[in-house]
Amino acid sequence: MLSASSSFPAPLEAAPAGSALRDQFGRTIDYLRVSLTDACNLRCVYCMPENARFLPRHQLLSDDELLRLLRLFAELGFRKVRFTGGEPTLRSSLVEIVRATAALPGVENIGLTTNGVLLSSLAEPLQRAGLHSVNISIDTLVPDRFGRITRCGRLDDVLAGVEAAGRAGLKVKINCVVCRGLNDGGDVLALARLTLAHDWQVRFIEEMPFRKSGRNEQLQPVPQAEMMAKLEREFGALQPLHGGRLEGEARVYQLSGARGSVGFISPVSNPFCGDCNRLRLTADGELRMCLLRDDEVQLRMPLRTGADDDTLRETIRGAVLHKPWGHGLPDHVHPSNRTMAQIGG
Repeated sequence: MLSASSSFPAPLEAAPAGSALRDQFGRTIDYLRVSLTDACNLRCVYCMPENARFLPRHQLLSDDELLRLLRLFAELGFRKVRFTGGEPTLRSSLVEIVRATAALPGVENIGLTTNGVLLSSLAEPLQRAGLHSVNISIDTLVPDRFGRITRCGRLDDVLAGVEAAGRAGLKVKINCVVCRGLNDGGDVLALARLTLAHDWQVRFIEEMPFRKSGRNEQLQPVPQAEMMAKLEREFGALQPLHGGRLEGEARVYQLSGARGSVGFISPVSNPFCGDCNRLRLTADGELRMCLLRDDEVQLRMPLRTGADDDTLRETIRGAVLHKPWGHGLPDHVHPSNRTMAQIGG
C-alpha cells in the first residue's frame, strides 16, 4: 500500500465521456459525501468550540440546487452518496432529499453519518425513503464522559437512535474518534465488546489535525497499532476480514466469536490515499477533492449565475481529474481553511 507521501503513478488522461470518472492517477471516483449543514446540536471537544457559529441559511445550497448537483453526479457515474454535516438530521428536508436521491438512476447506495441524537424518530422514515446505512458517532459508553466530550449530549438519546436504526433494518456502524487521555482506555474495549453480541461495525478513527478547528489543541491521536494491541490483549488475536483489503476507508477485523466487526480508520499512521474514491460537497457548495487538503472548486457560484448542466459537468470532471494523490500530513501540510464540521468528514 502506498502512503500519502509515497511516490505515485504517472498521471493519466481524462476518462472517455460516458465512462466512470477517473482521476489523473487512474482511481475511479464514484463516491460523493454531501454536507447538508455545518450546524450541529452537539459541541464535541475534538470538533468545534463551545461557542461555534454557523453559516447563514442563504449561504447553504438550497434543496433544488443540491438535488440538481446530485443528478449531475449520478449522470457522471457516482454510485454512492453519504449525507453528513455538521449534523445532517438538523436539515428539515432530510427525508425528502434521501427519497429524491434514491430515485436517481445509477445511485446504488445511500448512507448517513449522524450523532444519533434525533435518529430515534427518523430512522424508519429514512429507511422507507431509501437510506441503506447509518454511521453513528459514539466516543464512549460512560454517560458522564459522553456529556463532557459532547459538551451537551445525552448518551441515552444516541443509544435510542442506534436501536431505532437496527429496528428499521439499516446497516449500523459506530464511529469512535480516539484521543489520547480522553477515551483511549476502557472506552475502546467497551465499544469493541459491542460487536460480540451485535452485527455492527465499531470503527476507531484517528483524530485528525485541523488547524481551523477551535477544538482543544492538546488532544492527540492514538495510532492504529496501539489500539489493535490493546484489543488483542483483551480479546485475543484480531482476525482480518476481506483478505486484509480496505472496506471503504477502514481496515476491518473480527474478535473471536463476534457477530460484528471492528474497523480502523487511520489517515495519520496508516493512510489509505491510494484507494480513495471520494469527493466532498460542502454545505455551501464547494467541491473538495481531499479531506485533508484545502483545494476546492466552486459549484454554488456557477449554479447561481446561470451555468448550464454541461458547464457544471465539465467543472466536476475537471475537479475529479485533478484530485491530488494524497494528503500532506507527512510534510506538515495541514488543512486550515475549514473545520471538520464545515467539510462533513
